[in-house]
Amino acid sequence: MLQENEPITFAAVAKAANVSTWLVYAPGVREHLDQARRQQADQPSRATARGQSASPASLRTDLELARAEIKRLRTELDTTRDALRRQIGQQLEGPDATALQQRAHELTVENQALRSDMDRARSAHDALAAKLAETEEDLIAARLGLRRMMRTNS
Repeated sequence: MLQENEPITFAAVAKAANVSTWLVYAPGVREHLDQARRQQADQPSRATARGQSASPASLRTDLELARAEIKRLRTELDTTRDALRRQIGQQLEGPDATALQQRAHELTVENQALRSDMDRARSAHDALAAKLAETEEDLIAARLGLRRMMRTNS
């Protein structure tokens, strides 16, 4: 592109290389492009080198074409945004939303039931732990009593 004196831009390089524009912005590639752009900026353009310049009519035509392209792109952008808004709205308010709300309610009810079961299990655990401690104390006392009896009888 530099030898052919074509303008070096990120988009033009990506198009010429048939790659995505994000790739030409990658570190390593970007530095080479910046260097080529600086080198090209130092050289006079083809028209200037030959003593030619663009006519005012040509510049006006280019400007009108650019404005028309910008207008078309803005219209396309607005259309795409509206379509995206409608699609997101349908997803949020569609039949799936009702099913999701119902599922959330079911999960909440199930969660409450599981918490209730857990509380009952904890209460039963605490009661059994207290009963076990009492039984262990009774067992220790019975063993001591048995030892004393065996000593007195021997």
